[in-house]
Amino acid sequence: MPDLNPWLQRLGDGMRRHGSVIRAVQWAVMLFYAVLLVVPAMLPLPTSQARLLDNLTLLAQFLFWGIWWPFVLLSIVLFGRLWCGVLCPEGALSEWASQYGKGLGVPRGVRWAGWPTLAFCLTTVYGQLISVYDYAQAALLILGGSTVAAVIVGLLFARGKRVWCRYLCPVSGVFALLARLAPVHFQVDEQRWLENPAPRRPPPNCAPLLDIRRLRGATDCHACGRCSGQRDAVRLIARSSNAEILQTTANTLSPWEARLLLFGVIGLAMGAFQWTVSPWFIDLKQSLAQWLVGHDGLWALLDNAPWWLLTHYPQLNDSFSWLDGFCIVAYLGLSALVMGTSLLLLMRLAAWLSGDATDYRPLALTLTPLGGAGLFLGLSATTVKLLRYEGLLLEWVPAARAALLAAAIAWSLWLGWKRLQATVASPSRRLPAMACLVLASGLVGYGWWLQFWGW
Repeated sequence: MPDLNPWLQRLGDGMRRHGSVIRAVQWAVMLFYAVLLVVPAMLPLPTSQARLLDNLTLLAQFLFWGIWWPFVLLSIVLFGRLWCGVLCPEGALSEWASQYGKGLGVPRGVRWAGWPTLAFCLTTVYGQLISVYDYAQAALLILGGSTVAAVIVGLLFARGKRVWCRYLCPVSGVFALLARLAPVHFQVDEQRWLENPAPRRPPPNCAPLLDIRRLRGATDCHACGRCSGQRDAVRLIARSSNAEILQTTANTLSPWEARLLLFGVIGLAMGAFQWTVSPWFIDLKQSLAQWLVGHDGLWALLDNAPWWLLTHYPQLNDSFSWLDGFCIVAYLGLSALVMGTSLLLLMRLAAWLSGDATDYRPLALTLTPLGGAGLFLGLSATTVKLLRYEGLLLEWVPAARAALLAAAIAWSLWLGWKRLQATVASPSRRLPAMACLVLASGLVGYGWWLQFWGW
């Protein structure tokens, strides 16, 4: 196999030299993003006869949720957080705004490690309540609100930096998890950095506030290329997609990363994609409706909430009652709680059986491929739905979904086995621990099987 590293190093150095081109691309993406986000929200709602090619609102919906977000996730797995450093409009706007802001220090409260997890969960739940995938106004409220928040944070804190991206962005934690799988990253030779050989370039502006000298892996790096070649110690290189997860230890892994993966990326996201087709959701709603009718709680069956609180588009016969809203929150919460807790207990049991009870968080990280595949499957369901509305049969989709899910399960199990091989010497301990990982992957796989084939 040819050595890709010389080519990758030239690519990284080219990104550093052509920073102005990257910034021009960022502004072009921002303009495209703004048009797709703002203009459709000002247009009338599409009729049932509208189609992608003759209705800007439907086209924007398809581009945002059918193409943009699924393939942003895929790009993180393939290239690390290149999206963050080169293309993301929110990050670019936040950094630009910070150059003209107050330049305050970053408060300790902002640096709390749990914000990305909390923001992801709240955004996911709120997005389901207002049908963010289906309506332009809802997309403008959530994505536009996030962009405004990014600019405000930029105006307040740390000149020339991306405080929003580092600490507060709702998808930053998800991207950090998926970037561990990337087969390329900027590697830093700390000893070479300390030697500081020529050429002695000016220190780069690391917008996400990273300590470049101690950078390990692709988790937090935005892959912008600004530090490539610095002190002849920073190089873009190829690596094994398994390396970063297998090298993680309990001491280097934040507990919030495991919580986000198990309860958010897997548990909550599965509930968010699943509730519209779940018979369990229907049973829950009908049972509560009967109880409310019997106890004079008819107010909860009204659909008079504003659209920014609960979906309310009566002209399209699509409005949520207060009961709908409660059931959505309950279903998503139960999905996150049941799935996340089950996986966490299995990981703790696997770690205990392996002889090192503290190793459950690194073991949990082996489910990252399955978590990423679940997000892609869920988001691409919108892609498939919209294309089928256009008359495309897409008969190959079920087989492709099954193949992707099987591959993700196999990858996660392989990571788990390699992790146990490296840390557990005794086969008598390794095999029972591996059985727990098989159960965990099987549980997640069963959840997705229900959505796409079981129900």
